[in-house]
Amino acid sequence: MSGHSPPAMDRRVQRLARRVSIALAAAATLCLAYLFRHTSCFPAPEPLTLSLAPFPRTSCDAAARRVLPPDRRLAKLRSSSRWRRRSASLAASVFPPLRRLRLLAGSSRVLCLAAGAGNAVDALNAAGVTEVTGIDLVDFPPLVRRADPHRLPFPDGAFDLVFSDDPAGFSGALFPSRLAAEAERSVRLGGAIAVAVDRQLDTAVIPALFKRSRVVDTRAVTLDGSQVRLLILQSNGTHHLEPAALLA
Repeated sequence: MSGHSPPAMDRRVQRLARRVSIALAAAATLCLAYLFRHTSCFPAPEPLTLSLAPFPRTSCDAAARRVLPPDRRLAKLRSSSRWRRRSASLAASVFPPLRRLRLLAGSSRVLCLAAGAGNAVDALNAAGVTEVTGIDLVDFPPLVRRADPHRLPFPDGAFDLVFSDDPAGFSGALFPSRLAAEAERSVRLGGAIAVAVDRQLDTAVIPALFKRSRVVDTRAVTLDGSQVRLLILQSNGTHHLEPAALLA
């Protein structure tokens, strides 16, 4: 009776299995090499900065997109029509009533809350205010640094004016009462808090939030083509700036 003994059969099966495994490993290696060549991009490392480029659709797009240093990014922002339009609105509609009330001067120390990319910071600098600090939950150099508005990293009375041109800055805050309390703590006695709010918001909400300030002016202003309400509050107490210190 002819045939192979079981040990011989086992050895043949083992050799066949090894050959199949080697062939599969080789095929997998070729596939990985193909994918690596056609989908992977590893450019030289660059400083981590926020880019104005559209959100990448692939890893290659993300790796190859150009990043801008802060000064060039700011120059690009200033050249945009929206940036110029908002800066013009701030200069024409928001800053004049603050100057008339003697709550804003060239020497004023101003804190901009919910500053975004720093449009208000830039507009205040252009208006002659030299000491302006912009903060937001995400930093955006060179105009905005990261800080929690519910726990501001500044001493009591550090600023003459706390300002927010973002209508969602207070109404959309997680803890608006805490935000208001921190703003009042950071502004000096007799200083001002000016906030833009949605025009549909009940203005009675603001005095309820700011317990140590009084409303001295409220008016409708236009920012980015939308009407908002500007509320100007003064911290309890009085302080008058010298006329020479006021902006022209």
